[in-house]
Amino acid sequence: MNEKTRHQLNRQVELWGGLECTVNRVMDDYFSQMERNGHASRRDDLERFASLGIRAIRYPVLWERTAPDGLDRADWTWPDERLPGLQRLGITPIVGLVHHGSGPRHTSLVDPGFAEQLAGFARAVAQRYPWLEYYTPVNEPLTTARFSGLYGVWYPHGRDERTFIQALLNQCRAVVLSMRAIREVNPHARLVQTDDLGKTYSTPEMSALANFYNDRRWLSWDLLCGKVGPGHALWDYLTGTGIDPAEFLWFRDNPCPPDIIGVNYYITSERWLDHRVERYPERYTGTYRELHHADIEAPRALATPTPGIGPLLREAWERYGLPLAVTEAHIDANREDQLRWLLEIWNAAREVQRNGADVRAVTVWALLGSYDWNCLVTECKGYYEPGPFDVRSQRPRPTAVANLMRELSAGRELSHPVLQGQGWWRRPGRFYCPPVATSTAIASISADRHHGKNQLIQPILITGATGTLGSAFARICETRNLAYRLVSRQDMDIADPASVERAIARYQPWAIINAGGYVRVDEAESDAERCFRENTHGASVLAIACIRHDIQFMTFSSDLVFDGSQQSPYVETDNVCPLNIYGKSKAEAERIVLDTHPAALVIRTSAFFGPWDSHNFVTQALKTLAEGSPFIAANDVTVSPTYVPDLVHACLDLLIDKEKGVWHLTNAQPVTWADLALKASGMAGIDASRLEATSCARLNHAAVRPAYSALHSERAILLPTLDDALSRYLRLRQQAVEEDYSGQAAHYGSS
Repeated sequence: MNEKTRHQLNRQVELWGGLECTVNRVMDDYFSQMERNGHASRRDDLERFASLGIRAIRYPVLWERTAPDGLDRADWTWPDERLPGLQRLGITPIVGLVHHGSGPRHTSLVDPGFAEQLAGFARAVAQRYPWLEYYTPVNEPLTTARFSGLYGVWYPHGRDERTFIQALLNQCRAVVLSMRAIREVNPHARLVQTDDLGKTYSTPEMSALANFYNDRRWLSWDLLCGKVGPGHALWDYLTGTGIDPAEFLWFRDNPCPPDIIGVNYYITSERWLDHRVERYPERYTGTYRELHHADIEAPRALATPTPGIGPLLREAWERYGLPLAVTEAHIDANREDQLRWLLEIWNAAREVQRNGADVRAVTVWALLGSYDWNCLVTECKGYYEPGPFDVRSQRPRPTAVANLMRELSAGRELSHPVLQGQGWWRRPGRFYCPPVATSTAIASISADRHHGKNQLIQPILITGATGTLGSAFARICETRNLAYRLVSRQDMDIADPASVERAIARYQPWAIINAGGYVRVDEAESDAERCFRENTHGASVLAIACIRHDIQFMTFSSDLVFDGSQQSPYVETDNVCPLNIYGKSKAEAERIVLDTHPAALVIRTSAFFGPWDSHNFVTQALKTLAEGSPFIAANDVTVSPTYVPDLVHACLDLLIDKEKGVWHLTNAQPVTWADLALKASGMAGIDASRLEATSCARLNHAAVRPAYSALHSERAILLPTLDDALSRYLRLRQQAVEEDYSGQAAHYGSS
């Protein structure tokens, strides 16, 4: 073993961070992630980043933002403040100049002057900050070229091979010239060149296209390393675009090999191609190079999961022999799978390094999350993916990913129980098509490899087995691969300390969700003792047990803790003043629980509707109106409806994040009961002429209701809009009807 190899094996994989900073252009509109995530105007994020233990950060000094009108009118105020701030905090900036962008309005990726212009900006950056060492002049040139030149998604919206390759050449030439200009100022400057690295698998009939994709994925690094010439696997394809061969050979004469190969890896990076298009949803089928086929994420199709990023890092190491870093590690998933994804990549990088490759770091991407990547940032739809920090709060809120980063960076033992489970990409039920049994050497990865065979899997203990909320938590924990135990009153009487202790000893939970209790608002008026036993005393007993055993605790409250005297939505800090027995039992439970267990999580919510029970208001309204019967609803009581699946998912994320205190979770829109029935029936296409809107007084409820109890949150708006929730509810409802019809047809057809 030589000294260089020994040094590589002794080097620790570092933890880096990355800020989603894309400024992409669609037609004449620019979409800036930093404006949307707030970092553009929030300086104290730097301290947040430093708290994660990261050694370096991919950080933007973007051409489009800094000098949109030319270098003579550049505004350096922002980087003048931020870059020294990072330096003072001990974080090394890896400065990006163009991130999925196409430059200021006067240029584009196919402008012959693009490269020289970016190099001029790069020189100006180096002159202003001569101490900067690491640069990524252009992020993901190959990916950006595909989106901008081949798929027509981003500016200049090309849809042909020549535009695609020209955009790639211009970006790679810009990297070479930019690093040349930077090194004239700082000869020690280093290039960290990023791109998406995946792999394509296929049926034998699609092998030619798969091989093409597997050769194409290296193009940006091959060009920079001077590897593209007549002997290259894609030489005929490249020159067949009509571009002068001299443009490709220029890189052979002007090589600029990266100092670090930056591998960006996503769940969509590995693909499966199949000629049997009838097996797949239509959105995954298309035609390319005269081949009609399905192109789908490998985890959604392959019966045996791929090993993940490890073999891809090994391929990159064997191809280039240059230091590697995972420069983007992120998945759009529920919180536990975000944790599992990061850990899997971290472990893979460390294993590849132990086997001799020079792997420097894993970069946790999107420290502040990202917006609208589900539509490739072509619209502002408000779809948000949290990262280590969630910016939907007034101040960015650390999630469980932040704590995992701190543990990884410090080399501490990993503490979160949800890491014991496998991510969705390795679980049954992940498929969008009949699973494909591949004959290729695609080896799976064992969960035991990361978590230990004999490790106790701690569950979440959920009360309320017979209720809407308890059963919803069980259903969603099942789909999210969160270990759980759903218990009834017979299994654990929450108001009996001895019963609670026995259940804790038996199940050893890491968290308890109190989803049960007394829910009959009108009957509570004549059954106060039982209502308070189940809602107040039971919650108190659970809180005490959780504080004693160091167990996380979440319980539920209601909008009925308010008296309705205000005509604007209530927030978490508004004073409670319940009008009825049920509301009083919940208000008293809140007080006792948070006094006893300040780290407990108390969720206020209201007006449930969902796809899994037939008794909720929306389901009953639609069923009754569809039958042509009259349906009566109050038009003078305003609530904020809550879609149960959205509520449960958000609650589980908050629980995993170890959030505490009172949170309001609803689908936000204040609406009367009558208007809710009208809105739902209108979206469902059901005649609402028999809807009878009336006053609450005429409904003769035993319990007084507040006239206005809509909830809002000053902590964060975590649930989608009511319209969005209703549309998803109606789709599930329609699917259930169609499945029921299909089942009946199959039954009668076989009779």
